[in-house]
Amino acid sequence: MKKHLVILTGAGMSAESGIKTFRDADGLWEGHDVMEVATPEGFARNPELVLDFYNQRRRQLFEVNPNPAHFGLAAFEKDYNVSIITQNVDDLHERAGSTNVIHLHGELLKVRSTYDDHDILEWKTDVLLGDVCKKGHQLRPHIVWFGEEVPMIEHAMRICETADILVIIGTSMQVYPAAGLMHYVPANTPIFYIDPKPALTSKQNLTVIAETATVGVSKLKELL
Repeated sequence: MKKHLVILTGAGMSAESGIKTFRDADGLWEGHDVMEVATPEGFARNPELVLDFYNQRRRQLFEVNPNPAHFGLAAFEKDYNVSIITQNVDDLHERAGSTNVIHLHGELLKVRSTYDDHDILEWKTDVLLGDVCKKGHQLRPHIVWFGEEVPMIEHAMRICETADILVIIGTSMQVYPAAGLMHYVPANTPIFYIDPKPALTSKQNLTVIAETATVGVSKLKELL
């Protein structure tokens, strides 16, 4: 039976594909105050600005490609039962061939009704004011904004509880509840942490690989 390899990925996973990290130290994202474009209050104040912001992110997604790290993780499926839990809203894991991806913070290529959170649609073009669900309510990006619940977190916790190996890539482990997932793996589970500026350095069973995602995944393959 294949070992269960659970992989947590953050913004550093997609950075080498040309997708800018979600949040810089100054609290800006692509020049915008995060609170204006990534909160329910921001959407209520200026829905047009928020829709335009995500329309730009969605268009950018079609201009980038998976990097070698994405393909490297997909290749692990030959030898492991792989579960990827990502904080990223892009589809680069899927495009690289990974078949079991859980998106904690939503997906750029989906929208949902502002009336019913479970009314989710595939969406690859711009979302405009006036685009509505079948019940006539405005559509919004299928993104988990600051202050909103993370609907997939309990599913992710259950996955971590069955990990034989945990790999963390390209995340500061500062954003909760995602940062807490590592505490759900069984005791003595080997943990590998890939990040050029690792925030974790001392933890039992922890191996730190202080590299970018592409270099780190290549080194991880050798270690596993």
